[in-house]
Amino acid sequence: MNVKGKVTGFIHSGITVKDLEISLDFYVNKLGLELISRQISSNEYISDIVELVNLQEVKIAFIRIPGGNEIELLEYVGMERYPGNVRPCDYGSGHICLKVEGIEEMYEYLKLSGVQFRSKKIVEITLGANKGSKAIYMYDPDGYIIELMEKSTN
Repeated sequence: MNVKGKVTGFIHSGITVKDLEISLDFYVNKLGLELISRQISSNEYISDIVELVNLQEVKIAFIRIPGGNEIELLEYVGMERYPGNVRPCDYGSGHICLKVEGIEEMYEYLKLSGVQFRSKKIVEITLGANKGSKAIYMYDPDGYIIELMEKSTN
């Protein structure tokens, strides 16, 4: 293999949202992730990166997952936008997996809070690297898939 340059780490994942305030309520207030920073950017370099004409601005928030990884939430303003809802099996879809403790209690709390789940129940993983762990798929306010996983202690 003749790869030029090299990957040296992970910086963040980005999720495009319909309404930044609703998404922050979900990720910070319901899931308990930490809000790191917020900004509104109308810099030309953003339009150049994403190749979108007529982009007025992007509302951006960075949130931190315990352990240090970050998620960038982006609300694009000033242009027509469409939902990106797809099934987990459709290419181009994605999800993030959050490591949790007390998955049963968290599931009940989130369900009572109005969070929509794709999975009908918490599933025990019976094979592979995560054998003995429990997981469930849910949706963020815009339909992005979030997996909650409680790792096995074995």
